[in-house]
Amino acid sequence: WGYNTLGFFCPTPRYASCGDDPAAVADEFRAMVAALHEHGLEVVLDVVFNHTAEGDERGATLSWRGLDHAGWYRLRDDDRSRCEDFSGCGNTLNVAHPRVAQFVLDALRFWVRDMGVDGFRFDLAPVLGRGANGFDPGAGFFTALRQDPVLARAKLIAEPWDLGPGGYQAGRFPGRFLEWNDRFRDDVRRYWLGQGTTRGGFACRFAGSADLFRRGRRRPSASVNFVTAHDGFSLADLTSYSRKHNEANGEGNRDGRDGEPAANFGVEGPTASAEIQALRTRVRRALLATLVFAQGTPMLAAGDEIADTRGGNNNPYNQDNQTGWIHWAGADRELMAFAERCIALRRAEPALRHDEWFAARPGAGREAALVWLAPAGRVLLDGDWHNGGEQAMGAMLVPPAGADEAASRWLFVFNPDPEPLLFQLPAHRWELVIDSSGELPPGPVAGGRPLEVPPRVLLLLRSGPA
Repeated sequence: WGYNTLGFFCPTPRYASCGDDPAAVADEFRAMVAALHEHGLEVVLDVVFNHTAEGDERGATLSWRGLDHAGWYRLRDDDRSRCEDFSGCGNTLNVAHPRVAQFVLDALRFWVRDMGVDGFRFDLAPVLGRGANGFDPGAGFFTALRQDPVLARAKLIAEPWDLGPGGYQAGRFPGRFLEWNDRFRDDVRRYWLGQGTTRGGFACRFAGSADLFRRGRRRPSASVNFVTAHDGFSLADLTSYSRKHNEANGEGNRDGRDGEPAANFGVEGPTASAEIQALRTRVRRALLATLVFAQGTPMLAAGDEIADTRGGNNNPYNQDNQTGWIHWAGADRELMAFAERCIALRRAEPALRHDEWFAARPGAGREAALVWLAPAGRVLLDGDWHNGGEQAMGAMLVPPAGADEAASRWLFVFNPDPEPLLFQLPAHRWELVIDSSGELPPGPVAGGRPLEVPPRVLLLLRSGPA
């Protein structure tokens, strides 16, 4: 992946068609950005300002170490001859030093002003705000970033954890930062895989993770929701493998995350069983639909929309081969069409990308309300949220008071159980618009009566006036 950076102002030549000419590489990058912009796509660059290629105190002197080792890198309090390693790569940039902060800001400005990118995703981002007393959301670097006129409109995304003490900082980044939400990843996976997430845990994640992000003026979009990323299993693999298979990385299968939520549904890896294949596909579609429709900013990993596999490798950082590449020839076209339909619906319906916190109950304020329902049709009570034996539920999106009378209500029905169930629909005229199982025909559905809901499914229904 080219994780040990030395040239923070240089596009990687191996990605270019003209890698022997540095000027041509930069021009090709700019042309790529321009072409993506023409097609309505913004470019967010993944940047690594937590360590450099110089490694630990035994590493090479390539640049900054020769200038000011003690200024550029964080050193251990108990042994100033040794580097702190909050990155897992031997050293940790000391962004609290004014010259280091200036260097990072100069690099960010270069990529916005000279190369045309629209924003940045910061790897192991707590390093950016570390001072003498740990992470500080009011650190000088964040203040300078906020005040910089070139970077004022750049999108900022944090991976809100590093490997240092107090390294988990989800929900604490300042200003306009969006943050990766790993609790969404794990709770949503466990809910659909039957691995212990309660109704309350799932509902919290689906409704924007207020426990993490409802602070100050932050909105639900601060939560970057994801089910998979470049780290960890792909969507296809988390439903095909119950354990990692990283032997090809040459580290004795010790690298990569142990115990990440996953299930093989009876066979480890590929299988000829049509029943198991269908079950895996059903769960993938439910996971994907949950990601698209949850409140927040969805992040879909490339390849998940076509059920791409890495063969159970959950850390393919050094697999520049068939393991790490996307297999377009084997694309699951039906899954891709389903993903396209979900994304198009979210884009077309403002109510499904609501970026204000939901009201506590219908009519209690200017915002829409999300009403959580038991399968019997009643509102969920306090004792229902953490009953591990019952997980199916519904969520009805009710327009705010004073909304147009023709405004739709939306009803999500979640059934993670392996058996079908009856769900009492509210008394409205409903239309089924999304069925992740593919079992029910789209179209009108009678309200005020039970609907037979397939197993392991997300349904989305839309209503007109009662």
